[in-house]
Amino acid sequence: MALLPFRKKAEVETPTDPKVVDFLQDFSIEVMPRTLEKLENVRDHLPENTRVYIAHIEGTPITDMVATAKRLADDGYRVMPHFPARIIKDEATLGDWIARYQGEANVTEGLMLAGGVAEPHGKFDSSMQLLESGLFDKAGFKRLHVAGHPEGNRDIDPNGGFTNVENALKWKNEFNARTDADMAIVTQFAFDAGPIIKWANDVQASGIDLPIHIGIAGPAKLQTLIKFAIACGVGPSLKVLQKRAMDVTKLVMPYEPDDVVSALAAHKAANPDFAITNVHFFPLGGIKANAEWAASRGGISAQPASATA
Repeated sequence: MALLPFRKKAEVETPTDPKVVDFLQDFSIEVMPRTLEKLENVRDHLPENTRVYIAHIEGTPITDMVATAKRLADDGYRVMPHFPARIIKDEATLGDWIARYQGEANVTEGLMLAGGVAEPHGKFDSSMQLLESGLFDKAGFKRLHVAGHPEGNRDIDPNGGFTNVENALKWKNEFNARTDADMAIVTQFAFDAGPIIKWANDVQASGIDLPIHIGIAGPAKLQTLIKFAIACGVGPSLKVLQKRAMDVTKLVMPYEPDDVVSALAAHKAANPDFAITNVHFFPLGGIKANAEWAASRGGISAQPASATA
């Protein structure tokens, strides 16, 4: 698999595990408008043509989202904004968002999700309603990703388990089969490869054949990760962080996702039909730190804007 072009910032150590190198190719990353503003030149850090998701947090004006999308598109990135159903008032609002993204940033991809608010702001309550609206198809959106939850989601399955989550994924799998949409599942982050592998295998065994882009938390302070993990409802694998926090020698060291990525890469290499096809990073410790970590493990080198790729 070809390596992505990446602007060289510093020499990095040649990766020693080719399975990890292969597993990290064509990774994606998630940003917010306010975090991206801190980077003067995105191309100093992220490979050209990387898919960049833009998280739409409640209260973020659509003008900020579209401006971020335009900046990324102008820099040569594949842009995938979030469309959180519960903060979209109605079809007119959804249509306006789609038109703005297309007209100003030539966006043709989107992540459909319910959104992290308890009460819908209007008509929409789920990502399935967004898909059923037909507005994305009418606008020519072809790549529509949906959310996955390797450790379940209490908002969807209040009593635990995966019943409602799995039924929703089956519906989306059928939607993919009967439309021209190019779909994939992008997941919440988790820290333990074992439960991730089991979940992905269970999804595949249930007849869902959508490719899975696994969520991975990028390098960050341990306290930061624990805070985000609790806020995002990360379940059993939170114990990985809690165990690390009990080790004084590791408590002050930044967390890096080598263990979970290496285990998943090894499983993928041994099982080529494994449903996980890509890595999706949540840069909880910063975009720069995450990009540098990926470069050092994936064989991608960063180059300054004045240099050639």
